[in-house]
Amino acid sequence: MNKTILITGSSGLIGRNLSRFLLQKGYTIYHLSRSIPNKDSLFKTFKWDVYDGKIDAHCIDGVDAIIHLAGEGIADKPWSKKRKGLIIKSRTESIRLIYDLLKRKDNQVKTIISASAIGYYGDQDNKLLTEDNPPGTNFLANTCIAWEKAVDEGAALGIRIVKLRTGVVLSLQGGALPQMAKPIKWGIGANLGSGKQWVSWIHLQDVLRMYHFALENLELSGTYNMTAPHPVQNSEFTALLAKQLRKPIWLPGVPVFVLRMILGEKSSLVLDSAKVSSDKIINAGFTFNFLTLADALKNIYGR
Repeated sequence: MNKTILITGSSGLIGRNLSRFLLQKGYTIYHLSRSIPNKDSLFKTFKWDVYDGKIDAHCIDGVDAIIHLAGEGIADKPWSKKRKGLIIKSRTESIRLIYDLLKRKDNQVKTIISASAIGYYGDQDNKLLTEDNPPGTNFLANTCIAWEKAVDEGAALGIRIVKLRTGVVLSLQGGALPQMAKPIKWGIGANLGSGKQWVSWIHLQDVLRMYHFALENLELSGTYNMTAPHPVQNSEFTALLAKQLRKPIWLPGVPVFVLRMILGEKSSLVLDSAKVSSDKIINAGFTFNFLTLADALKNIYGR
């Protein structure tokens, strides 16, 4: 049976690619967006404005599941007090706006699949992190806590809820990888901080496949880590990426104090250590196409 999926945050790296991926799988895809694209768009788009509390009520007509990806970019701008407020509000009030619509209008929505992030765990050194570990205490952790709590409010509506805590998504189309590769391509690549912090990564293809897996497997509910089975330390990530790009790493690591001086609180994006387990989603039946970082980078760069 053809299912109709409503996707928020469809303009982002995951949203753009997931829309096309699911379309190819035979789904009908709707988008919620702040602007309506031209009439040649592949996807029917409905308008909303989270900050004004406005949403086109027709967006849930015939919809079976909602994939919630909306949120202001974490790394796009400095973390001023105002920016941090927008980062949290864009994730929490957006899903509440949808839930409010579901409460007041007849619908057939049975599933909510929401993004979250491994920032939930904060900086955890060498500890192997499962979905049962407690959250961290920094801004990224507090953002994820608020995000997931808002998503969980849908349980009162009898909706199946799946939350996917996403790691570092690898793609040349956006995200962290092009930024990590840039200094290496320029011949000035280096480890960040001690280089011992763990990086839990995932290939974009496996991200798309895991969302599809969560859609199709109705017994799945709750929280799952969206990371490949073999996280690596920053020094190994840097070395493997440099090898793939055929560039040497000769500079000493960038000291922690320099990163904190340049990035401020946002330095947690590159200094926090999160060694995340993917055992729960594997035990649920999901299989990864890319198990090792070397294989993922080889596929991405075609070398």
